[in-house]
Amino acid sequence: MLTEKRFEEILKLLDEKKSITVTEIKEMLNTSESTIRRDLTALDRAGKLVKVFGGAVAVDAAFTAAEPSVAQKVGVNKEEKQAIARYAASLIVPDDFIYLDAGTTTGYMIDYVTERSVTFVTNAVSHAQRLAALNFRVLLIGGELKGTTEAVVGNQAILSLQSFHFTKGFFGANGVSRKSGYTTPDYNEALVKKTALEQSGRRYILADAAKFGNISSVTFASFDAAEVLTDQVPPESFGGCRNILVIR
Repeated sequence: MLTEKRFEEILKLLDEKKSITVTEIKEMLNTSESTIRRDLTALDRAGKLVKVFGGAVAVDAAFTAAEPSVAQKVGVNKEEKQAIARYAASLIVPDDFIYLDAGTTTGYMIDYVTERSVTFVTNAVSHAQRLAALNFRVLLIGGELKGTTEAVVGNQAILSLQSFHFTKGFFGANGVSRKSGYTTPDYNEALVKKTALEQSGRRYILADAAKFGNISSVTFASFDAAEVLTDQVPPESFGGCRNILVIR
């Protein structure tokens, strides 16, 4: 069987099952194990699947329910996040009414905002403190403070957000997937993100390359509901997506 035909059959099976073993592929294609492993390596490098021990999983099957703290995330992919944040901050114009979501990349935006006639609304205590110290007008929504992400969540936060109409909203996400959309581990935080995003005229997801293909526990918006600002060309499985902007 020709290589391209094997690739086609492997991806077809993977699309149906989401995860496959080398043994399954070997039996289906009647091909040697070494050939299958080479095929999986080539498809992994092309971004068509994720090679794992003993087989492969679909790109959109890279699931994680873990929720790292702000302290754990702040040093991860810092330069990439800063580049994305710098570009995102450049999108802010005079008299904008901005929603700034909790998160490390959105937090880096504060370092690069030059327009002063802007009002910020945020659910992140640390963001509000930094914005206020820089003499920005900032509104901190009320509710329950979540320790790990330092974000305000709960019914009071959602009710507050429903009365606002933001010109732009900037959001973080733990995962970006064409099928599962934008995801985060915590249900309550997802509801706050969902509400704020729905109240925003322009919606931006700030996502470094590591977020693509990951799925976390709760979807807060569909993939087409926002524009993605990222630092690198995403995997080929995201090819042709007009709502992805690679900033460098």
